[in-house]
Amino acid sequence: MTKTTTKLDPHTSITDRILAELEQGTRPWLKPWSGGDMATSGATRPLRATGQPYRGINVLLLWIEAQASGFVSPSWMTYRQAQAFGAQVRKGERGATIVYYGDSNKTVRDENSGEDNEHRFRFLKSYTVFNVAQIDGLPERFHYIPEPAPEVQRIAAAEAFFDRIPATVNHGGDRAYYIPSADRIQLPPFAAFHDAHGYYTTRGHETVHWTNHKSRLDRSFGREKWGDEGYAREELVAELGAAFLAADLGLSIEPRPDHASYLASWIRVLQNDTRAIVQAAAHAERAVAYLHQLANPDEVREAA
Repeated sequence: MTKTTTKLDPHTSITDRILAELEQGTRPWLKPWSGGDMATSGATRPLRATGQPYRGINVLLLWIEAQASGFVSPSWMTYRQAQAFGAQVRKGERGATIVYYGDSNKTVRDENSGEDNEHRFRFLKSYTVFNVAQIDGLPERFHYIPEPAPEVQRIAAAEAFFDRIPATVNHGGDRAYYIPSADRIQLPPFAAFHDAHGYYTTRGHETVHWTNHKSRLDRSFGREKWGDEGYAREELVAELGAAFLAADLGLSIEPRPDHASYLASWIRVLQNDTRAIVQAAAHAERAVAYLHQLANPDEVREAA
């Protein structure tokens, strides 16, 4: 008997990977902060061979891979890119699978007119990259790991960043939330947080929610009430956006106290829709880019 295997499409492969982490009770986007030097210095985004940061779902995929394999360097490249530098991926090394969107055309026959029409569509395609720790012979610059800025400097930068975001933020009480009807963020007093990192990452989470207002990015997930699927999807966007923003600002991030209930809701969403995590990461990236544009109007950010 001939054994046949079915190749999973990229959305399914990604979803299976994330679900495996969630079902173990962990949020994979928090793993870069789970131990070692990362606990105090935060984490950076994974970097391309060009030095440009990855965006969207690839950030999450490479964070998971780096944590699982113990890679310290944030730099990744393809086999051919390594060869172009005169370097070689070591024999037996396993690469990390990431994705990109491609564009294509499809001819569709109109049943009424009998005419052929060209329809453009996007598709997700996977490819493989290797961490620089898996490659011999690379230029020395790829093995250089910059020291994080002093903590006081990173906290000052986070304060300046949020000061430039024109969101209404009130302080008081013991809960953090965004009120769409009032278009207002509510946070506990600064002193109520364990440290400055906790304050700014929580503020980042709620500020990602703030981008959802109809006058801004106007995300729509069909939310009708607290705790429904639309609510879970928006919370997932805010979670990922807060993690991306923390990496950009050099902040460390910790799980929120409502950890278990959100895990269960995200597992249900991903089980029912294999595209949900990729879409959530894309929305999160768009929200973070929007905030960077408000805080730094002259900054140019590349696509995923």
